[in-house]
Order: sequence, then structure tokens, then C-alpha cells
Amino acid sequence: MFLESTNNRLRRFGIVGFVLVILLYGLFQARDLIQGPVIQIHAPEDGATVTDTLIRIEGEAHNISEITLNERRILVNETGYFNEQLLLPEGYTIMTFEARDRFGRTIKETLQLVRR
Repeated sequence: MFLESTNNRLRRFGIVGFVLVILLYGLFQARDLIQGPVIQIHAPEDGATVTDTLIRIEGEAHNISEITLNERRILVNETGYFNEQLLLPEGYTIMTFEARDRFGRTIKETLQLVRR
């Protein structure tokens, strides 16, 4: 009798453990879908003052289906890296990045620069 109840407890514990492992693995694999789109701007720094007319903007975007810079599509490579060159007018400029994932979720990031 004691051995039978111990076996039942072990069986239940094994089933619960197995289900828990499957659920945790599913959450781990779905982490990018849960997180949504991500934009990281590496250069130039937000709020930087630049002197060159031609600037290079570098960054990464993940979990996206498309990304735009000031409503113009930009290209990313297979690792999510983007590299854009822009002519910067004199004075204060705000650039807006917008990324959308395949589920319609969007994120916006702004980059503020001053050219002297």
C-alpha cells in the first residue's frame, strides 16, 4: 500500500515536471514573439553635435518585418544590422525610426542631432 502511493506520487511528480519543462521551453522559444520589435541605434549618439554634412547612422533592429527612417523604408541585413547615410541640414534635426513586426506591433525611436 505504501509502495503503491509512493509510485503514484512519483508518477504525478514526473508528469507535472514534464509539463513544466515543456511550458518553459515553449516560453523560451517564443521570447522574441512576446518581446515585439526592438530598435537599437549605435551611432551617432542621441543629442550629439556633428560638423559633417554627410552622416552615417548605424544600428540594429530585431523581430521586425519592416523598418522606416522618417517614413522611408530602410534595409537591414540578415542579422538585423542597418547602415544609412544621410545629408544633415544645419541646425537641429529629429529623425524617427519606426519598426513593425508581423503581428502589427510597432515601436518608435527618435534620434536628435545638431549640425554646426
